Amino acid sequence: MEYQIQAQQMSSQLTAVVRRRAKGSELSTVVPQACGEVWEGLRAAQFKHAGRHVALYLDCEMNIEIGVEVSQPFPGNDHIVASCTPAGLVATTAHIGPYNRLGDAYDALHRWVKANGYTLAGPSWEVYGHWEDDPAKLRTDLYLLLQPPTDTAPAPGNESTTPVGNPGPGWRGHAVVDDPPSPGAAACGLAL
Repeated sequence: MEYQIQAQQMSSQLTAVVRRRAKGSELSTVVPQACGEVWEGLRAAQFKHAGRHVALYLDCEMNIEIGVEVSQPFPGNDHIVASCTPAGLVATTAHIGPYNRLGDAYDALHRWVKANGYTLAGPSWEVYGHWEDDPAKLRTDLYLLLQPPTDTAPAPGNESTTPVGNPGPGWRGHAVVDDPPSPGAAACGLAL
C-alpha cells in the first residue's frame, strides 16, 4: 500500500480514556477491550458526546491511553479519566486495511520523517474509523508528534508528499521517543 504522508498542525482533542501498559504482542487484545470498557462506562454515565476510538502511545514503555474522542470533558469515574491528544506539528497518514498491517504505515511514516528532516517529539496516536466488517476497508489515521522544524526541515506544506510504500519487513512498533511525557489532562486544562 502507498501512503500519502504530510506534516500538519493539530489541535488537541479531548478524550475519555483508560490507561494501560501492554506489550506490542498484546495490543490486538488490549486496545479493543479498553475501547469497549470506555464505551460501556460512557453509556452507564449517560454521556452522549463520544466520537471515534483512539489509542495514544505515550512512550517506549508502551504506556497507552485508550478510549474515545469526546466533545466536552468527561467527568471521569473510578477508571475512566479525561485526557487529550497532543497539540502541535504531526506527521500523519491514513492506513486503509487490517490492523495487523499498521506496522507498514508506521514504517512509511518513520522513513518520511527522516527523509524530510524532522525529529520525533513524543507521543504517537491512532484514531480508528467506523467499524467495517471487511478488514480491507478499515481506516486508521496515524499521527506522530514532531519537533518544530529546524533550518534544514521544510516548512509544513513544502515537504515531500510523495507516496511512501512498504519496502519490506522492518520496524513494527508503535513506540516513540522516551521524552517528553504524555500531555495528560493538565495539558488540556483539565483537573488531574
